[in-house]
Amino acid sequence: MLKKRLTAVVTIKDGWVVQSFGYHKYLPIGKAECVVENLDRWGADEILLQVIDRSVNQLGPDISLLERIALLGLETPLIYAGGIRSIHDGVSVIQSGADRVVLDTVLHDNPEIVFGMAEKLGAQALIAALPLSTQQNELRWLDYRQKNCRGLSSEVLDLFFSESVSEALLIDWKHEGVPLSFDSRLIELFPEKRVPLILFGGINSEQTMRTLLENDRVSAVAVGNFLHYREHSIQSYKKALFDLPIRPPEYQSN
Repeated sequence: MLKKRLTAVVTIKDGWVVQSFGYHKYLPIGKAECVVENLDRWGADEILLQVIDRSVNQLGPDISLLERIALLGLETPLIYAGGIRSIHDGVSVIQSGADRVVLDTVLHDNPEIVFGMAEKLGAQALIAALPLSTQQNELRWLDYRQKNCRGLSSEVLDLFFSESVSEALLIDWKHEGVPLSFDSRLIELFPEKRVPLILFGGINSEQTMRTLLENDRVSAVAVGNFLHYREHSIQSYKKALFDLPIRPPEYQSN
């Protein structure tokens, strides 16, 4: 695994790739296969498929989507998030072509399942997604189904302490889709200092990326909407970050 990574996030709702703004406003982009294939050619270090309507609608993982993506023969590692509620779901996602899985809803409903997933798949395959905000210098953890926030539970913190997940995906959900707005206090206030962090939400400038990636606790920055604004955005970002321990920009023509 690269020491520092640029993760491309593909948000999917109702079967289509969308631009998401705070997870409440959406603009259509197109078919997932086309978007993912471009990101693979343009040199993303990994691609995160984020299917945001599976858990809300009480559906399991979108295995059909994963199987279609698998047929593309991607060279870029694939991460999947959406509808994973059991050990069986996690195994099915990996068997369908994903390299790693992101866990969100299960952290609220039954975090004990994650220990079983770690035994079955290995902790390196598991990422814990935490939509966070700050309030009076404290972290608040969003359950987007119930639309409420609370502090991080001791059960979830135990997952990090026991090294049952490999990384934490800290999502600045309030600023998702808003340029130049990532709240760096999420890093400062996150209590488990040993866990590598992937950061997502409001990250779109080279300088912001540089500042975040220079933090020893940060393993990756994730970008979603802003990759759709101009072609070959990944190359532009990587050229500006050439002196960091990140894979050089590359482009594969059709």
